[in-house]
Amino acid sequence: MDRTDKAILKALEGDARLSFADLGERVGLSKSPCWNRVQTLEASGAITGYHAALSAKALGIETFAFVQLSIAFDRHDAFETAVRAHPSIIACHATVGESDYLLQVATRSMADLDDFLRDELWRLPGVKRFTTTIAMRAVKTDGSLLAAADAP
Repeated sequence: MDRTDKAILKALEGDARLSFADLGERVGLSKSPCWNRVQTLEASGAITGYHAALSAKALGIETFAFVQLSIAFDRHDAFETAVRAHPSIIACHATVGESDYLLQVATRSMADLDDFLRDELWRLPGVKRFTTTIAMRAVKTDGSLLAAADAP
């Protein structure tokens, strides 16, 4: 991956709706070579998709929580399948340490989060115990993977 590829990725990370002409202008390429580079980045897996950034507030989502869970040893596959299907769980990471997974949960309200924790989370396959941390406010949600890849 050369400097031009990284410039393309940086531009698309900031605004994935750029036309190939505008993108090419930003990185010093004409439209066709820029399109070819983007196609190559997609084929290599460096670009995995294009997404709209949505406003949680506009959608009525006011509560975010992080949940650390421990799962029964033989239930990880079933748990991961259930997590992928649950709409309130917006991210899930397998972890090493005291817990097995870290979930990010988004709900409309604290009451909805309470319902989720009491009525739904315990029913996911293999859940043995969990600890919940409520997010008071987001400080940073738009980090750059490209910048992280280039960090020392």
